[in-house]
Amino acid sequence: MALDRGGATPLWRQLQGELLARMDAGEFTDRFPGELALVEHYGVSRHTVRQALSGLRADGVVVAERGRRPRVAEPPEIQQPMGALYSLFASVEASGLAQRSVVRTLDLRADAVVADRLDLEGSTPLLYLERLRLAGGEPLALDRVWLPAAVAAPLLAADFTHTSLYAELHARTGIRLDHGHEDVRAVVPTAAERSRLHCPPTAAAFSIDRLSHADGRPVEWRHTLVRGDRFALTADFSAHAGYQLTGSARP
Repeated sequence: MALDRGGATPLWRQLQGELLARMDAGEFTDRFPGELALVEHYGVSRHTVRQALSGLRADGVVVAERGRRPRVAEPPEIQQPMGALYSLFASVEASGLAQRSVVRTLDLRADAVVADRLDLEGSTPLLYLERLRLAGGEPLALDRVWLPAAVAAPLLAADFTHTSLYAELHARTGIRLDHGHEDVRAVVPTAAERSRLHCPPTAAAFSIDRLSHADGRPVEWRHTLVRGDRFALTADFSAHAGYQLTGSARP
């Protein structure tokens, strides 16, 4: 494709669109051209090429690390539709990857901040479960969950190495979560979190706070840190109906 040098669209944006079209056509699977190769091929300045690549990097389409040739980013292995009270266990299993957890902590404790979120008195005992979640043998997420001990204490006897918290909660207590609220933010993992998750140096993460209810009362407060290079949240939308939050995952 020859770039339109007399058009209203900036050259860097035309180049960006051309590179995206070539990626969609299956090019660059083995290697992505370097800046000088693009300068020569398209007859543009290095500044134009860098502007185009900067947008592709910002959108997560191209990965460029210091001292290494740019490459096309691999698609996330696990995709979760928004709008469903999903189980990370079920999402990983549905992707075809083996799911396993390393249980770091499972005990009873008090946490005034979390108790307040659960509409409880500050000294109320809570069951606390902290896990490193693995997908396909590689770290995926750091998961921390608090539930009122009055209802969740039977979970102390559960083996969470390979099971769903929600399945165990229903089997051992009869409680099934029916709705909730999530806040999702993009964050830069700390050095300790990056080490535990085996995050690449340039990878960001999703920080997900969830408050889940059952029969009109808050039952679960959860904080999950998920590797952004292995997990994606998806939604459908249209000009007329707006976002259509579809899909579901078994609890």
